[in-house]
Amino acid sequence: MIAGSRLQSVCRVWLQAVQAFRQGWVHFDLPIKESTQTRVVEFTEISVQGAIAKVGKQLLEEKVHFEEQKTKDVEEFVKLCTCTQESYPGFKKYDLFQIVDGTENFSEKRIVGSGGFGTVYKGELSDGTIVAIKRFDEHATDFNSEVQLLRLQHCNIVKLLGWCVHGKERILVYEFIHNGSLDFIIFDKTKGPLLTWYKRFGIIKGLADGLVYMHKHPLLWMMHGDMKPDNVLLDHDMNPKIADFGSARTLSSEAGQGQTSRVVGTRGYIAPEYASRGLYSLKIDVFSFGVLALVIISGRKNAILQQKGDTIGNLVRDAWHMWNAGRLHELLDPISSGRHELAEIVRCAHVALLCAQEDPADRPTMSDVVALLNFESVSLLPSPKQPSELSNGGAIGDKLSAHFGQSSRTVDITITSSAPVSTRVRIILEP
Repeated sequence: MIAGSRLQSVCRVWLQAVQAFRQGWVHFDLPIKESTQTRVVEFTEISVQGAIAKVGKQLLEEKVHFEEQKTKDVEEFVKLCTCTQESYPGFKKYDLFQIVDGTENFSEKRIVGSGGFGTVYKGELSDGTIVAIKRFDEHATDFNSEVQLLRLQHCNIVKLLGWCVHGKERILVYEFIHNGSLDFIIFDKTKGPLLTWYKRFGIIKGLADGLVYMHKHPLLWMMHGDMKPDNVLLDHDMNPKIADFGSARTLSSEAGQGQTSRVVGTRGYIAPEYASRGLYSLKIDVFSFGVLALVIISGRKNAILQQKGDTIGNLVRDAWHMWNAGRLHELLDPISSGRHELAEIVRCAHVALLCAQEDPADRPTMSDVVALLNFESVSLLPSPKQPSELSNGGAIGDKLSAHFGQSSRTVDITITSSAPVSTRVRIILEP
C-alpha cells in the first residue's frame, strides 16, 4: 500500500513524465521533500525513449531554463500580435490597467470559463463595452492558432478584438457572448427547455455553416480540433458562435492531413484516428460535429466505454441502434419544448450518424453536411455504418493508447524508499 501523500506525489511525477513524453522534453522538475534539519535530494532517473534524465542538481538549471522560455514566449507573443495589428487595424492593443479595472483585478467572480491554457473573465471596459478576456497561464506556448482567428470573419465564429502584454502577462480580448457556452444550457434541466427543437436545429445548422467557412476559407484551411458544447457560445437569440481555437491547426489544403504525438481533444468528441494514432485532417472536425449534433438533439452526454475498447461513445451507438430499428425520432430530448417535425429530427440525427462514423473516409465533408441537412427525403441519405463491436478486454486506458497511439508507451512506475525524507522514482516509457 502507498500512503496518500506519496500516492499524490507519484501521480504528479507520472503526469510530468507524460507531459515530457508528449512534448519531447527530457528534463523537468520533480518535487523534493525536505527534512526539518537538512535538505536531502535522492537520485531520480526517468527513462524516456531510451534517454535518461538525471534530476537533482539540475533543478535550479531547469527553473532558469523555464524562466528564459517564458520570456521568449512573451517576446514571440508581442511580435505576433504587433504584426497582426499592422495587417488588421481593428485588432487593438489594450492597456493592462484597462484589463485589471474591467475584471476587478481578475476577480474569481468574473471567471466565466477556463481551458486552452488560460482563464476567461467577463470584463467591462471604460466605455461600457462588455468583453471576454482570456488570460493565458505560464505554460501556454502556441498562440498562432488563436490569433489566426482574425482572418475568420463569420457570424458563427467568435470575434477576436485585441491583445495585451505586460511583463509576463499575455491576454487576448474577445467579444462577449451573453448566454455563455452551450454546455451550461443543454445539460441543465431548468435551462434545457429553453432550447426548443427549432433552436436546436438552428444551432446545428449554424455550427455546420461556421465549420464550412473554416474548412474552405480562401486564405487558409483551419481545423478547430476540439468541437464540444463547452466551445460553443450562444448569443441572445441562441445563435451559435464557435470559440476557443487553442487546439486549431491550419492545413495546406482541404484534403490536407498530418500526424502528431501531441493529441489535444476531449474524450467523447475526439475522432478515433486522432485519439489512437495522432492522425488529423478536417474529418476530425466532422466526427466531433456529428457527436455534438447528437448531443444537441438528445441532451445526453457521449460516454466512452474505455474498458471495452470503445472509440465513439455510447450515445453514437444508441443512436445507430435507434436508426437501425426505425426509432431515430425517439432520440429527441424529452424536455425540448415547442413544435417539431419528426422527419426533420430523423434527417438531422441521420446526418449526425454519417459524420460520427469510425472511418474518416466514410464521413462526408462539412459542405456535404450542409447539403444533406437540407435534403427533403431521408431515403436519399446513405446508410451509416454500424459501429464496431465492444470487447470484453481490460482497460484500454491503462495503456494510454487512447491518447498517444503509435507514440504511446507503457508506463512502468517503480517506487523505492531509502530514507524517510525522500522518494526514489523511476518512470520508464518503453517502446
